Amino acid sequence: MAEARIGSERDSVPVLEVDGLRLAFDVSPPFLNRVLSGGGRRLLRAVDGVSFRIARGETFGLVGESGCGKSTLARVIVGLYPPSAGSVRFDGVEIGPPAERARHADKQARMQMIFQDPYASLNPRWRVRDIVAEPLRFRRKLADGTAIARRVDELLEQVGLSPRDARKYPHEFSGGQRQRISIARALAGEPEFLVCDEPTSALDVSVQAQILNLMKDLQRRLELTYLFISHNFAVVYHVADRVGVMYLGRLVEWAQTATLFARPLHPYTRLLLETIPDLALDSGVGADRPRTPVAGEVPSPINPPSGCAFHPRCPFAQERCRREVPAAKPAPGDGAVACHAVEEGRLPPWRSAGS
Repeated sequence: MAEARIGSERDSVPVLEVDGLRLAFDVSPPFLNRVLSGGGRRLLRAVDGVSFRIARGETFGLVGESGCGKSTLARVIVGLYPPSAGSVRFDGVEIGPPAERARHADKQARMQMIFQDPYASLNPRWRVRDIVAEPLRFRRKLADGTAIARRVDELLEQVGLSPRDARKYPHEFSGGQRQRISIARALAGEPEFLVCDEPTSALDVSVQAQILNLMKDLQRRLELTYLFISHNFAVVYHVADRVGVMYLGRLVEWAQTATLFARPLHPYTRLLLETIPDLALDSGVGADRPRTPVAGEVPSPINPPSGCAFHPRCPFAQERCRREVPAAKPAPGDGAVACHAVEEGRLPPWRSAGS
């Protein structure tokens, strides 16, 4: 797979490599119930064979409908869920299941996460100084209480808050301010890679812009790498260098941002772009063009469709789509697409704005 490279020769090794990652949750009824009913085990395939790489200094955007597995994938990457199969390599080293991750604590510290809900991700019983200082104490980066307090003040100023805010509790802040506290806590571990799980979706539009600008500024100053998860294409367009589109636990298309927005290939990507209201971007996706809603509902990951998971909703599906899982094929923009219709040339050209 061709990947964009950012930085010096050291950056030839991607910060993150995800290879064939899978996670299935056992949602079977109790054993006795299965014996009496004659049923078998039931697995919910939340992540189903995902592979991608993120270069140093890059922002990789991950988009898709709610329930497609984006947040679950993020939690597998940072170690909150153990994968059922596949591997996660950080800075060239596989960090594996929780037992192995303990041996790579130094690398684990360089990977942090910003959660979606700034109201639920902060301990309401702790003052801000304790929330931000927790990674410093846990990683034993600073032993002296005065040095920790000084570092907390620096982190708060770095995210646009005042050192006086360290005495307050989370309930005394707005949603945007709470997310700034979450970012300060993530930066306390001096990470190189941040997993951002819809960090602005719970915020007002004006506050979203402030947080996004802050994150882009921090990325430039601290040389950070982001995995940015969102269902908002407009946000991803402005922050990501490359974009991956996820559907029912699988990546169906990924490419450089400008390429994907100008010439989307997969029918799912096209339908998502068409349903976004008033999306007038430089990519040529206009607000005045006819729009086709995405038909049907997302299938259950407990009983996914055979073949291509998108075929029940795809207007271009044929018999091959129903029986054969499409493999990812190289596509323009250092990307790939997993679609039989694209491979066979059955899709019409993407219409530009006003056409």
